[in-house]
Amino acid sequence: MHRMPFQYLVLICALIISSVANARGIYQEPEQFLNETFNGNVPKPGVIWITSNIRPVVKRILGHKPSALRIRYWKQEGKIAWILEEIGKDKPITTGIVINKGKIERVKVLVFRESRGWEIRHHFFTRQFIDATLKPDHELDRSIDGISGATLSVRAIRKLSRLALYLSNTLTQQQ
Repeated sequence: MHRMPFQYLVLICALIISSVANARGIYQEPEQFLNETFNGNVPKPGVIWITSNIRPVVKRILGHKPSALRIRYWKQEGKIAWILEEIGKDKPITTGIVINKGKIERVKVLVFRESRGWEIRHHFFTRQFIDATLKPDHELDRSIDGISGATLSVRAIRKLSRLALYLSNTLTQQQ
């Protein structure tokens, strides 16, 4: 029977631990996301206030009271970019979402702080949201496949996508 030397066992454990630690981090700075979205010509941010008439819907989408009274957005030629945060399991996940003509154009995980669920940052997951719209009941018009071991992170991105669509629709109706 061949026994693995202790040094190899330590190396394997270190690699596993470092891969989990490397899952956390900044995948893209919010400023870079906005520059990419608007081809280097980022508009000035606007603000939508979470007023008493939209607060109940925002609360229903998030499953809790909104943490802010106002949310910034960037709008240019019908394209609206949002940088939103939602708790996965314990820590916030910062996500950039672009809405174009009432549909999701892009979802990008910008900063991930959790120890699990980092797979949501990959295109194989985020591409499911492309062209999604919001149904009258404030649900997405399609189902989004989950990722084993990333249930809470998947749920957070679904909530943020619904929120971005709802707020974009609200802005469009106000104008």
